[in-house]
Amino acid sequence: MDFQKELDARGLNCPLPILKTKKSLADMDSGQVLRVVSTDCGSVKDMQAFAKQTGNELLEQSEQGGEYVFFMKKK
Repeated sequence: MDFQKELDARGLNCPLPILKTKKSLADMDSGQVLRVVSTDCGSVKDMQAFAKQTGNELLEQSEQGGEYVFFMKKK
């Protein structure tokens, strides 16, 4: 998937992946896609809730080898 910005949140625990995602999205234009990589299993539910609360679209999420990858489209 194409993305304009990447956030490496590996090794960070809740709530830091969400806080850094929010900050990264603030610097982006509407319609752009942010790729987030996290090692915190709690980020799966957190990203879903964050997308619902903010109106940003969670395009895709996956898990591989203990890493969680999210693609978030800024509203």
